[in-house]
Amino acid sequence: MNDLAPLLTPEGRALLDEVRDTDPAQELAVATRLRREHPAELVSAALGQARLRQRAVAKFGAEDAGWMFFTPNGVEQSTRASVAAYRARRMAEAGITSVADLCCGIGGDAIALARAGIRVLAVDRDPQTAAAARANADALGLSGLIEVREADVTDVDTAGFDAVFVDPARRGGRGRIFDPEAYSPPLSWAVSAARRAPRGAALKVAPGIPHEAVPEDAEAEWISDGGDVKEAVLWFGTEPGAVRATLLPGPRTLLSRGLPDPDVRPPGRYLYEPDGAVIRAHLVAEVADQVDGGLLDATIAYVTADALHPTPYATAYEITDHLPFNVKKLKALLRERQVGILTVKKRGSAVEPEELRKKVKPQGPHAATVFLTRVAGAPAMLIGHPA
Repeated sequence: MNDLAPLLTPEGRALLDEVRDTDPAQELAVATRLRREHPAELVSAALGQARLRQRAVAKFGAEDAGWMFFTPNGVEQSTRASVAAYRARRMAEAGITSVADLCCGIGGDAIALARAGIRVLAVDRDPQTAAAARANADALGLSGLIEVREADVTDVDTAGFDAVFVDPARRGGRGRIFDPEAYSPPLSWAVSAARRAPRGAALKVAPGIPHEAVPEDAEAEWISDGGDVKEAVLWFGTEPGAVRATLLPGPRTLLSRGLPDPDVRPPGRYLYEPDGAVIRAHLVAEVADQVDGGLLDATIAYVTADALHPTPYATAYEITDHLPFNVKKLKALLRERQVGILTVKKRGSAVEPEELRKKVKPQGPHAATVFLTRVAGAPAMLIGHPA
């Protein structure tokens, strides 16, 4: 799909409606039938757009995805709607009324900002991507709040806007880019643009960004949705130096208190697995403090405690067995307990979960969770179940 224009015509829109729910297994038959009445290129574009819309449901929900227009990269790289909505709420609550959305992609963040009542200039240098963003603003009835401009973001004057939001490209020809200065545009340029904004800014960065790369005058926030880490955001004009982990839905936010690393201690009755955003934000110590626990190993983000202290920032498991790593002993124990539903989690172990599952061949009506990890440096297995 190299051109959205044919899909925006009355014929194209009608065809999109017709192929909306096409089963991928039936595409060839549907395409053959439709090409008797429509140009082949239009049929291919409509079916391709239908596939992208189906993929986009996971990020945008069925209602919005069914009306929006996508590019393959746009589906892959756009922000999940729940995360974009959370960030837009933060901006609106800060009194921001206008945002220059630089590197806007297909417009997912611009849509969230507009729905929060914020006027948006959405900028992208790729013609097809900008066309998709413009079509999406129209399709969702937000064109009155969203102006889409095809331009290089480094050439855009943002002086008339309260804030900027920058989502640099973090993928290249060889896949993901890990060096923030290799982003497009580079992180240093984005930081300069953020510092010029009169009311604040937000820069979306990879969740693996090194903490030492975070500017001193920025707040760093790691966000997860449904337990999956989605992104990190550098905020300007909020709380310089603050570090937080935010869990969606909720939101629930854990702020750094600058606690020292927890002590290493023997396994207790409970194991706590911190949320990925908590780990990325280096806030495991805050979770350990909440549950009155310590670490199983100084290098691994598993917290252990003697009592159950429910926390939204970690999943708790009751531990029934603590063994040195030994596949034969594990297999015998699981057979004795008739465990057929086995969840394998690992941190600090080279053993792959599927490899272990094949070796122990779980059978039976009961369920268990096994943690492959280290306890005070030694390979270990902890067996239990969700608390």
